[in-house]
Amino acid sequence: MTDPRQPPAADRLQTDRPHSARVWNYLLGGKDHYPADAAAGEMILKTFPDIAGIARDQRAFLARAVRFLTGEAGIRQFLDIGTGLPTANNTHEVAQWSAPESRVVYVDNDPLVLTHARALLTSTPEGACAYVDADVRDTGRVLDEAARTIDLTRPVGLTLLGIMGQLPDEEDPWDLVRRLLAALPSGSYLALADGTDTSETMTRAIDAYNASSVSSYHLRSPARIAEFFDGLDVVAPGVVRIAAWRPEPGRDGEHLPPGHAVSGVGRKP
Repeated sequence: MTDPRQPPAADRLQTDRPHSARVWNYLLGGKDHYPADAAAGEMILKTFPDIAGIARDQRAFLARAVRFLTGEAGIRQFLDIGTGLPTANNTHEVAQWSAPESRVVYVDNDPLVLTHARALLTSTPEGACAYVDADVRDTGRVLDEAARTIDLTRPVGLTLLGIMGQLPDEEDPWDLVRRLLAALPSGSYLALADGTDTSETMTRAIDAYNASSVSSYHLRSPARIAEFFDGLDVVAPGVVRIAAWRPEPGRDGEHLPPGHAVSGVGRKP
């Protein structure tokens, strides 16, 4: 659902400046971006070529986390905030492959994401798929709109991939996550991933991106990212580099890229 308080989507495109969802789409090899986004993506790649690998690793983590949540955890409802542009293995596709009755609500505030989501994010007949045009900071609206599709009295899988890094420390993103989780019942899960400040070249690339982008990204230490899981029962192997979180069979630690992003999954007691 579109936020009536925001200008029409077409008026918010700002095609002359890079947007995070479109730049990420470029890094993933997609086609849903504009020249400004491609230029920003190329600048980041030139400074820090491994960023494309991080983008792919984050997408693969989403699929593994959702498979865990639908399989071992028995979750049938998902709130995916900071959706990004639709690509392969979207949350509802992964969830409904094993549990067709799964219900998924996507939340993003990028107008291009809104347009593509309406056209491409279609559910199985047994489940449901909805899209909310909202900013993650507006937790009240996010939760109110999500409640139109999912039952917030039953466990929910909350996914926040690459989205908390878009909020500076001054906005206390840790409190924002606490507020979202406070509205969800015991047995709900948080799946979160974000970039770390462990690479000097990546830090330089992100600084250059922030200088021209509509939004900004804030790298943090692995320990600070792990604080998003405070109060949760963290699922093994813990908050680790993205590729090391329950890798596919046959990929042991020696064959995984080091990466400069971490991810984890935690259960609300």
